This record gives sequence, structure tokens and C-alpha cells, in this order.
Amino acid sequence: MSIRVKKNYLIFDGTKFRCAIGKNGFIKEKCEGDGCSPIGTYKIDKVFYRKDRIKDICTDIETIEINPKDGWCDDQTQQQYNKLIQFPYSYSAEHLYRDDDIYNIICVLNHNQNPIVSGLGSAIFIHVASHSFTPTEGCIALRQSDLLNILSKITSNTEIVFGD
Repeated sequence: MSIRVKKNYLIFDGTKFRCAIGKNGFIKEKCEGDGCSPIGTYKIDKVFYRKDRIKDICTDIETIEINPKDGWCDDQTQQQYNKLIQFPYSYSAEHLYRDDDIYNIICVLNHNQNPIVSGLGSAIFIHVASHSFTPTEGCIALRQSDLLNILSKITSNTEIVFGD
């Protein structure tokens, strides 16, 4: 069973789910900061979640609770690029513990993971969409209920295909 992500929707198990993608669409050659979702086939490495906001997460994929000091390095000059970091952190990094709901669930994709190459894109996640499905910086975003539903039915071996 696989997942396909198109422009404004994700297809899984015969169902179309509304989603948001990168504000500049899909691209084959992903670069840090381009606002594009990378074309390719990926898998979910692990799932981070806000335990204070998600009471019941059911998935076979490894789950990790998001803590207030958690972040994700997007500074191309650092060895921690495209990795989990802890704040305080002196370089550019995204806060995972946010006031809004979009990072209530973060599915970390294996994009630019093995090996990590500086500048080829960091923090490519599947996460919760804003209420208006605002385009992302390169991630895929779904309604929280849809994401929880999908996570309950997939494994870490499920392929996720990005692209038109």
C-alpha cells in the first residue's frame, strides 16, 4: 500500500484527502529555502507529537514526544543540519514546540537523510495543515484527523510518492 501526493490532495487506500504542499509546488532538485516539495518516493522515519494535544496516537511507526526545547536545524553550515536539536541553539533552526497546531504531529520523511547533504533541503515533514490549508515551505500538510487516520493504517515501510 502506498500514498501518492498530488498538487492539492493526497491519495491513500482509494480516498482523496485535501492537503497543502510547498508554496512553489513540486521540484526535482530540492534546495534549502526554495519553498518546494521534493519530487520522489519517501518513507516516514519517525513521528513526533505533542502529548499535551494528542491524547491517543495509534501507529506502528516509532513515536517521540515533542518537548519545549526541541528544534530542527536548517542551517546548511552546521553538522546538525537536517537533524533534531535542542534549544537554546546558536544557529538557524525551526522550533517544533509551537503555539499553533501545525506541529501537533510531525512525520519525519527520509528526504536528505542518508546521507545528509548540506543545502538539499531540511525538515521535510508531513504535518497538520493550517485551517486555511496555507501552502508550506516544502512539507505536506493534512487535517489532523486525516493524518491520524492514515498513521493508524501505515507502517514505516509505506512508500509516499511526491509529485504531479
